[in-house]
Amino acid sequence: MPQHQEPLEPWLEALLHTEDRKFTDKQLKIIEAAVEVFSQKGYAAASTSEIAQMAGVAEGTIFRHYKTKKDLLLSIVTPMMGKLLAPFILNNFNDVLEKDYPTFEAFLRAVLINRLAFARKHLKIIKILLQEIPFQPALKEQFIEHIGAKIFERFQKIVKHFQDKGELLEVPTLAAIRFAISSAVGLFIFHLLLAPELPWDEEQEIEQTIQFILHGLASR
Repeated sequence: MPQHQEPLEPWLEALLHTEDRKFTDKQLKIIEAAVEVFSQKGYAAASTSEIAQMAGVAEGTIFRHYKTKKDLLLSIVTPMMGKLLAPFILNNFNDVLEKDYPTFEAFLRAVLINRLAFARKHLKIIKILLQEIPFQPALKEQFIEHIGAKIFERFQKIVKHFQDKGELLEVPTLAAIRFAISSAVGLFIFHLLLAPELPWDEEQEIEQTIQFILHGLASR
């Protein structure tokens, strides 16, 4: 690993330890700058000249390592999806998903607390994924392969379990999951991405989100 004067962010430190290839100091600066610019402006509005300026390198240096801006984006996100985010999400999340909960409400509370902490810790990468997955087929395929399918499978079993107990409506499990996840993601997007400067009571917001989901899914 090259010498780096500033402490590395957790996601980048983890990425370096999951990648087989060596990174030069300039590559590290380019990756850090790219994540910063992509997360702030989105892929379409980001420019390689701005990334180069933030990294303190010539723009040509970027193209010596990455043929296009899209190659730069994929070189960051693709290995993170398969080698970093997927293990982080699934290994850390499995502690929550594999437990037995007395109620669906208890399950929701554990998921929201766990995922909010994760999203806050890896906010820049989460922003890039949320912004780019709908528009980048390669990223979408990676997400479904490494993360989405595995989480959906476990969620289906949990929803079906509480439906069998009579706690949730007998609706298609995917519909129930879609409703719950959209509510949870909406909470994260609003408070972490759209309006992070607004004051909010995290515990209260989590409880309100839980009640909103339950009132839409509860059988009584």
